[in-house]
Amino acid sequence: MEVKIMMPMRSNNWIPAVFNDLFYNDYMPKANCTAPAINVKESDNAYTVELAAPGMKKEDFNVHINDDGNLVVKMEHKEEHHEDDKTTRYLRREFSYSKYEQTLILPDDVKKEAISAKVDNGVLTVELPKIVEEKVKLSRQIDIA
Repeated sequence: MEVKIMMPMRSNNWIPAVFNDLFYNDYMPKANCTAPAINVKESDNAYTVELAAPGMKKEDFNVHINDDGNLVVKMEHKEEHHEDDKTTRYLRREFSYSKYEQTLILPDDVKKEAISAKVDNGVLTVELPKIVEEKVKLSRQIDIA
């Protein structure tokens, strides 16, 4: 009679950890490949779009209305970190590059010529004012013929 003993399988979980420790440390941080978070709020008078972009400046953004009447938000940021030491050569050089583009379909009640945008503390805020329709009073005196 043959007896088989079941042994727990050993996984190689240590392999990714070794590579993570080797490549993703303080000297070589892991790249963040996620899109920025967007909030959209509505009030009686406007819609507000907020886009989180820490470290970005006003010059890094392009906000416009395209030919289809949609709001397009583009973000592009390049940064190069290096030292200008003529006595050494680079074994590694750090470059940072971020690019993002989002198209938002605007509701029909947005006053497109009054849209504004600003950047403050790493947040792009786009104000989309609503078209305010004046309420016409329907009450009037009707003459009896």
